Amino acid sequence: MKILLIRHFETPGNRERRYIGRTDEALAEAGLETRVCEVRRCLETRGAVECVAASPMKRCVQTAALLFPDKEPLWFDELKECDFGLFEGRNYEELKDLPAYRNWLGSQGTLPFPGGEGHTAFKSRCICGFDKATDIFIREKCGCAAIVAHGGTVMSVLSRYAPGQSRFYDWQPGNGGGYVVTLDAEEWKNGRKGFTETEVL
Repeated sequence: MKILLIRHFETPGNRERRYIGRTDEALAEAGLETRVCEVRRCLETRGAVECVAASPMKRCVQTAALLFPDKEPLWFDELKECDFGLFEGRNYEELKDLPAYRNWLGSQGTLPFPGGEGHTAFKSRCICGFDKATDIFIREKCGCAAIVAHGGTVMSVLSRYAPGQSRFYDWQPGNGGGYVVTLDAEEWKNGRKGFTETEVL
């Protein structure tokens, strides 16, 4: 089975390089139509998507509707983006002099976000959501499915299940980008979870 892991299209906060986690932004309109056409053309080469799951945040709801207008997604709260706490809605220029931010950067992003979500808890949550969606895809005998979520969600899943050793930040996708992963449904059902292949979408 193949699963397309797709990050939502760009929001105004993404454009300004802000930490957008729990903030429920809509998509930015500028350039959206062109980007949607580009991604649709790419998806056409991947075969028919039979099932779709998504984060219920507005930017993912809109992206799923644009890419898969004939599908009613399965919604999973566990697929939501990280709560960035004190950093939420702010960018590097606004945070660079804050000691808590410098400490977080010095940890290479491994410290919990002050007042927000811890890295380990966030990754576990995302993986739980992915596992739930995948179990449904397998029960429905999907040959190809899609998940529309957030950058952090995609990074969490790939850093857990991709073949070989990989780090969280190795898998950061652009807006509207992502990965195609392949898994063996029988192996997955038997508890041997992992991807046999990954490729850039």
